[in-house]
Amino acid sequence: MIDPPHEEARDAVATCVKAGIRPVMMTGDHAVTASAIATQLGILREGDRVVTGSELQNMSEAELAGEINAISVYARVSPEDKIKIVKAWKSQGHIVAMTGDGVNDAPALKAADIGCAMGITGTDVAKGAADMTLVDDNFATIVSAVRYGRGLYDNIKKSVTFLTGSNIGEILVVLAGLLLLTSTEHRAPLEAIQILMINLVTDSLPALALGMEPAERDVMQRKPRPADESILAGGMAVRMVLQGIMIGILTLAAFFIGYNHLGKPHDFDTAQTMAFLVLAMSQLFHAFNMRTYGSVFRHSLLSNKYMLAAFAGSILILLLTALTPLASVFKLVPLSLTGWGIAVGLAFSVIPIVEIGKLIGRLFRKK
Repeated sequence: MIDPPHEEARDAVATCVKAGIRPVMMTGDHAVTASAIATQLGILREGDRVVTGSELQNMSEAELAGEINAISVYARVSPEDKIKIVKAWKSQGHIVAMTGDGVNDAPALKAADIGCAMGITGTDVAKGAADMTLVDDNFATIVSAVRYGRGLYDNIKKSVTFLTGSNIGEILVVLAGLLLLTSTEHRAPLEAIQILMINLVTDSLPALALGMEPAERDVMQRKPRPADESILAGGMAVRMVLQGIMIGILTLAAFFIGYNHLGKPHDFDTAQTMAFLVLAMSQLFHAFNMRTYGSVFRHSLLSNKYMLAAFAGSILILLLTALTPLASVFKLVPLSLTGWGIAVGLAFSVIPIVEIGKLIGRLFRKK
């Protein structure tokens, strides 16, 4: 008689190991049976230990906590043993997920950080004690949930970085413009209604689309992050500031090109229009940078149709704002083809600039 594991279970265990997740088996079966199945699945590896319930009862909590990393299989365990094991892992600072289906599993499911009950074979008591229920009773579903969760957390960080960096750029433009133009002009480089348009269209739509980005290919090859890690960890705060400075400098460059070199000298209206267009379009192009931590040129352009729709919609609104009678409402003036070419070129330059930054970052990480 044999109760074979799901065919996809071995692949799921291998994915867990790559992702820094340690699969451990707890079973009521005999140690020999448990060892055979665990070896087949890749849970029991060379050098790992198999501990029985009777051996576990002779170990103190401190002893178990000290040896917990070397034990991969627990055989002939009781409900009390399962709680003891869960607490031992948690005492070492780990986040513990526990699966179970019986009434006897309920205490351990409750003690774990994440209790996963079986939806098909699980009892109502186990489901009530668990935090989540696997409707297909498949371990691989847990791995899929981890992948989805990591992708979702990545998208939150990408959206926050994009929005914060863009707003830092807007603040720098207004502050630097006011300081540099104090002696000659009494107007800000951007009107309030122009900033409002940028925040409503070129900020919000791409940020929402970033939230729909599929998980990156290497998301299950990263080690788990600490539970208390700040969302700004890993250099995220520095990236936000640098990206904001980049957008701010490009926008100010557009402003002063329009102010001094396009049309008549000291043409503030042209300068303001140039600044508005570059600030808006640079954020739209920068949204593509934020889709991946790797090179944007190795990332499928069609994998996120929401981003393409957000980009197209924002560009359309931007063109309607600048090329129709709405321009007077937003205090924009017509630009020459040269002006449009400079504006588009400056805005698009955020992509090669960030690509160079990513390349430098990868080189430093290798060292």
